Amino acid sequence: MALDEALLHWHAEEKLPPMIRFYEWNPATLSVGYFQKAKRDIDFDQLEKLNLGFVRRPTGGRAVLHEHELTYSIIVSENYPNMPKTVTEAYRVLSEGLLKGFQNLGLDAYFSIPETNEQKEALAKPKSAVCFDAPSWYELVVEGKKVAGSAQTRQEGVILQHGAILIDLDAEKLLSVFKFKSDEARERMRHKLPEKAVSINSLANRTVTVQECIEAFYNGFQEALDIELVPYELTAEQQQFVEQLAETKYRSTEWNDKY
Repeated sequence: MALDEALLHWHAEEKLPPMIRFYEWNPATLSVGYFQKAKRDIDFDQLEKLNLGFVRRPTGGRAVLHEHELTYSIIVSENYPNMPKTVTEAYRVLSEGLLKGFQNLGLDAYFSIPETNEQKEALAKPKSAVCFDAPSWYELVVEGKKVAGSAQTRQEGVILQHGAILIDLDAEKLLSVFKFKSDEARERMRHKLPEKAVSINSLANRTVTVQECIEAFYNGFQEALDIELVPYELTAEQQQFVEQLAETKYRSTEWNDKY
């Protein structure tokens, strides 16, 4: 999270070009959205029991368990050529790379577009704290089920969009770290989640590796956004800045417990 924020700042200062990166989490970590009420929604005793990390994202949205998945992030100026001004349409443009990536893996993915009033109301007032409970505008679905979840923030004239691409899904582990109003509510979500979310491996009927996913989405973003990606390595000074930001912000109780 610190690196995503640092890249946003450096891009705003025109020290770096737009960036796309792919990463995993070690240890496996539960991230919550910027405004999410973590103490209300999350079972911290269970997080500790499972040796899971915890962090609050700089972006909105709901909680995501980053374990059997690939995370991507995009940092790009709001003034980038042909970049839509609205958040929803910017999602559509930036997520074209995800769409192509899933297609590169042989999956028939498409954008979620809530159409009924009931679907739109569900987005405005989500019924659970679980990110993969329901797809939002222009998130990726396959066979009607969410396969990637994304979130976005805009600071200093720069868009940061990042999200989780599900490679596998341990539904029982995921649900175990959330608080529910009752055992009945937990049971309803246990039955509902497989109807709402799906992983790449269950769709592909084979084991898709992280490296395969990186290559598929790397090429997907290049093709969809008509760009050429070139490798970049942080300088020692930049790495030190990121580590300091992680220590003073994203590892701090003040940040992570703010809501």
